[in-house]
Amino acid sequence: MRKCRVLYLLALSCGCLSAVAGVLPRSSETSQTPKERGSYFNGRYQNLFDDLLGKSAAEVKAKVERAFVQLFYGNDSTERVYYPVEPGMAYIVDIAHNDVRTEGMSYAMMIAVQLDKKNEFDRLWKWAKTYMQHKSLPRKTYFAWHCKTDGTIIDSTAASDGEEWFVTALFFASARWGNGEGMFNYRGEAQAILDAILNKEGKPWSDGRITNMFNKKEKQVVFVPSVDAAWFTDPSYHLPHYYELWARWADKNNQFWCEAAATSRMFFKKAAHPSTGLMPDYAHFDGSPIDRRGGGGDDFRYDAWRVGMNVALDYSWFAKDPWEVTQSNRLLNFFHSQGLGTYGNLFKLDGTKLGDDHSTGLVAMNAVACLASTNANRRDFVEELWNIPVPSGLYRYYDGLLYMMAMLQVSGNFKIYDPTGKPTVECLGGSN
Repeated sequence: MRKCRVLYLLALSCGCLSAVAGVLPRSSETSQTPKERGSYFNGRYQNLFDDLLGKSAAEVKAKVERAFVQLFYGNDSTERVYYPVEPGMAYIVDIAHNDVRTEGMSYAMMIAVQLDKKNEFDRLWKWAKTYMQHKSLPRKTYFAWHCKTDGTIIDSTAASDGEEWFVTALFFASARWGNGEGMFNYRGEAQAILDAILNKEGKPWSDGRITNMFNKKEKQVVFVPSVDAAWFTDPSYHLPHYYELWARWADKNNQFWCEAAATSRMFFKKAAHPSTGLMPDYAHFDGSPIDRRGGGGDDFRYDAWRVGMNVALDYSWFAKDPWEVTQSNRLLNFFHSQGLGTYGNLFKLDGTKLGDDHSTGLVAMNAVACLASTNANRRDFVEELWNIPVPSGLYRYYDGLLYMMAMLQVSGNFKIYDPTGKPTVECLGGSN
């Protein structure tokens, strides 16, 4: 029993009692009731379109399906962002720049697995694996974040969020569809990426410039895993709800992922403005904003739109920190005060407006923040998402993918698919 107790205390120290698979059953992880513990524990996912707007299951299903069909199979020049190519591949295009990015590819894979679209998932993954993933050292297993539509690499550097979303989408695919051979051994591919992102530094083959994707000392995701951009982070890349799952599902480094989840929750508290709740595009590891190269990285800009989603999903799934409710309320109160339906899209952290556009992507992310909010005004944000059109035209890539994910999340169709099965009462290594 000594080994069981050691594993239990190790997991308890970082607030992740199932960090090591099989330590304890879910019912023993916390004293909270199943409803309080979040979706990972109780298997229930909020449908705010029903809860707040009274929409029927049929209405919601039709709305989600219409959005998917338009963005994946709509008009070639004005609606779709998904383009199949042979043999058996597909890519997602940033229309405004005519390029393919790991951000969009990984988001689309997540959308596909949530909607049980295996064909689209496999096509996207094959394209990313074929053209974007590096095959040789020192970048081996990392993905070039930026390619032309013919697969030519534009920038070999990896962007950390792409790998994070790839890993989780692959784990979910393993659970939904089982593992195939080669690149379609989804769980094996997820584990290979996890191994790579913690093991690039200090190797004989390292060129000294490629770094780990997570700073091991800080236990935080870096902006870019290279020496010139690994000394700071991007708040929208912090995904504690994903790290919680990796802590349970990965073959190794479980304790690190558990601690990374706890660290990201603490980081959010440091990075959020105390009045507006806004966070910057870029930040130091201590949460203080950073203006890198005069590009406004210390402001709330396009990357930072997504932080409200990350905070709310973490609370919705795991409910470990009540501060996430306070933060979601604060953020929504700020945007409501700016004028629902008209608020801008870029701000100083103190709320000074920098951009007048009312962007669908931000509307979508604010609706997701309602999953963790107790505000009465959250109904207004959910209703705006319901009423706003599916993005089309030149800027449909970023707005469209955020809209599609928000439709899934707000409707209760963005779920955890566990490739390991339920944790058991047995301890690793038996009862010694």
